[in-house]
Amino acid sequence: MKQIFLTPLVIILFLLLAACDRGPNSGRGFSLPEGNVDKGRATFVELECNACHSIGDIERIPVSEAPDIHIKLGGEVTVIKTYGDLVTSVINPSHKIIQRYSKQKVFTGEGESKMVAYNEVMTVQQLVDLVTYLESNYDVVPAYHRTEYATYRIKDD
Repeated sequence: MKQIFLTPLVIILFLLLAACDRGPNSGRGFSLPEGNVDKGRATFVELECNACHSIGDIERIPVSEAPDIHIKLGGEVTVIKTYGDLVTSVINPSHKIIQRYSKQKVFTGEGESKMVAYNEVMTVQQLVDLVTYLESNYDVVPAYHRTEYATYRIKDD
C-alpha cells in the first residue's frame, strides 16, 4: 500500500527536478541592464506598437493593416508579468499567445502571432527600455479577497 503512494510522489519529484533545466539552453545567468522608463515609452511610440496595443495614456494610431487587433497592455493583473515574460513577448511573440485574443484574429493560418518581428530593427537598449516601460505599467492585485466573515473571531472566555 505504501508503494502505491510512494511511486507517484517519486515521479512528481523527478519531473519537478527535470523542469529545473540548468543546461546550455537555460536562462540561468541571463540578465539585462536596467532600462529607462521614459526612453521605453518613446520606443513604444517610435516603433508604432500603439498600432495594435494600448497602454497608459498612449493612444492607438489608426492602421489599415490590422484594424481589428487591439490588445490592452498594463493595468491590474493577478499574475506577475516578469521581466523575462515581457522580453519573450517582444522578441518571440508566438511563444505564448493568449487565447482570449483569438476573436481579434491575432494568429496567422499557421498559428503564429501577427505581431511584427522587431528583432532585426530594435537595438538591445531599445528592448531593455521598452520592457522596463511595459513592466512599470502593471500592478499586481490579489486574486482572492477576504470576505467580511473572516474578520469575526470567536473568543474563548
